[in-house]
Order: sequence, then structure tokens, then C-alpha cells
Amino acid sequence: MSSVALSAGHPRPLGLSASAIGLPVYLLVAVYTIGACIAILSTGATQAFAFGSYLVVWPAAFFVVFPAIYALLLALRIIHRFETRRGRRLVLHKALAARHVQQFATGLGLLLAMMVFQGAFTSLKTALPLWQGGFPYDVAQADIDRALHFGVDPWRYLYAIGADPWVRAFVEWNYNQGWFIVCYATLFFMAVSASTGAVRTRYLVTYMITWALVGNLLAGLFLSAGPAFYGFVTGDAARFGEQLAFLAASGDSAHSATRVQDYLWHFYSSGQSGLGSGISAFPSMHVGLVTLNALFIAEFSRRWGMLAFAYVALVLASSVYLAWHYAIDGYVAVAVTVAVYVAVKKVFLRAS
Repeated sequence: MSSVALSAGHPRPLGLSASAIGLPVYLLVAVYTIGACIAILSTGATQAFAFGSYLVVWPAAFFVVFPAIYALLLALRIIHRFETRRGRRLVLHKALAARHVQQFATGLGLLLAMMVFQGAFTSLKTALPLWQGGFPYDVAQADIDRALHFGVDPWRYLYAIGADPWVRAFVEWNYNQGWFIVCYATLFFMAVSASTGAVRTRYLVTYMITWALVGNLLAGLFLSAGPAFYGFVTGDAARFGEQLAFLAASGDSAHSATRVQDYLWHFYSSGQSGLGSGISAFPSMHVGLVTLNALFIAEFSRRWGMLAFAYVALVLASSVYLAWHYAIDGYVAVAVTVAVYVAVKKVFLRAS
């Protein structure tokens, strides 16, 4: 995707200059974080604060690993596309042009703001069960799920064709690691690449609203724990028992869904917070975030957009397969994310 292709048809959001293009993002992060802190402090749920859990992992990923990979890919592109030394120098000079360097530098600043945002999000998510006193909507959501799928819990359809250890291993790796690589590499690229300058602010604003609306507001209004914890929160261990027994067979493998679920339940039951802590099934942020990325990718490339939406379907099915979510969690996440994307795009186009 060339910078020309990316820029075509996408006006600079809110008419901001390149140096100030991150201001709406910083403002939203400040408002959201202050609001989260006030809500938590006013209710005495201070054990939910999770800002510190991101202080090592986030900088290591976004300020060390991803920049190194980005530089390596740029170097390989220059070597591959230009045979002469003079051609390589010209491309390198263009890559280091003031506009590109400025976009990269301001992008790193925005990623630092995103670290604060994620800390606030995790803090609120961890506090939700404390405020609700538990998970009141699991039975209703599981029953709706069954009714929508012709009287059958949808995981049974998936297991009828995919109850295989190799399938489980792939789905677990993708959901517990591949998804993070894809989604956060996309966030890094959207923040720092000069080719995304025309849509960067719109992407980040849509990103934050999606997290807050799907992962906090709707999750809090209809709080559920999901199939993995259904037995704990309802007392009915039989409904998803066969599914959980199959998942437990992956043991202590690095990407085991059961292992991660035990990690989250430990934080919940002990009243502590940590990296990625907090339990809420409805709606699914795993599905919501890949939907958001697919919508933006489709703006620039129909082929890559089709692939991105196929990945949405894979993640949605995986969320049910691994007992993280009811199917309706994914359906609602897709619908809400599309609505947020359309609404934010209209606001930005009108303001341009």
C-alpha cells in the first residue's frame, strides 16, 4: 500500500497540522483516564488499578521490538527493490525525510498515551465485577445463544468438526498470541507510518471509543463471565463441562486457554489486578478489535480487506471454541464496532 493510495480520498482529520494531529487522541485519553480514576476512587475499588502492569510489557513491545522489526522491514524493502547503491541512498533519504521522522516521533508519543489508556481500560474492566457483585447475566446470555442456534449451544457445532488436538493447538496459539501480534502490530503501524497519516487520528479515536463502549460500558451493563467460568458463577458445571474437559487436555502448554483462564480467575477471586486482568464476556473485544482493523484495511485494499474479515470470522469462532465467549458476544461486538466506525468517519468527514 503506497502513501499515495492511502492518502487518496482521506482528508486530514479535523484540519489539524501534522505537528498537532495527535491532540484529539491525547484529549480523549485524558478524559477517559480521569473519569476511570474518579469512578474507581469514589467507589473504593482501588485494588482494581492496573496501570503499573503495563509499565514493562508495553514499552518493550512498542518502543523496542516493533521499532526494530519496522526498521528491519524497511531495510529489506530498500535492498530488495533497489539494486544500485545510489537508488538505495535516495530511498533511505526519502524514508528519513522530515515528514516521515515527524510522523514516527509523534506516533511514539501517541503509543505512550495508548499505554495509559490501556491501563485505565483494564482498571475499569477489573472493577466491573466488584461493582456488580458478580456476573448476573450468564444464564440469560447462554440461553439466548442456544435459542439463536436452533436449541444447541454453538460450541457443539464447532466441536462436531474441530474437536482435534491439532486444531485446538492452532486455535489456542492464534487466540492467545497471534491475535496480539496482529492487533498491536496494526496499532503500531497506524501510529508511526507516514503512509497512514491521513487516517491515524480517526483510527485511534475509533479504537478508543470501541474499547470503552464494547469493553467497558456494554460489558458493565450486561456483565457475564463466559462459558469458561459458567460453572463458577452459576453453579451449573455440567453445561459446558464437556467443552472445558477437552480444553483442559492441552495441559500447561504455553498457549493453553485453560491456563490463561486460570490466570484471570486467580486475579478475580483474589481481588487483585494485573496485566490484562478483568473478566467480562459480553461483548467480545477480541472480535471487536479485529473488526475495527478489517474495516480500516478494507478502505485501502479490497483483497486485504477480504482476508481481514476472514480473520474476524476465525477469531469469532475461536472465541466460542475456546469457551471464552458465547457466540452473541461476537455478533454484538461486530455490530457495535461497525456502528462506531461509521459514526466516527462521518464526524471526521464533516469536520474536514
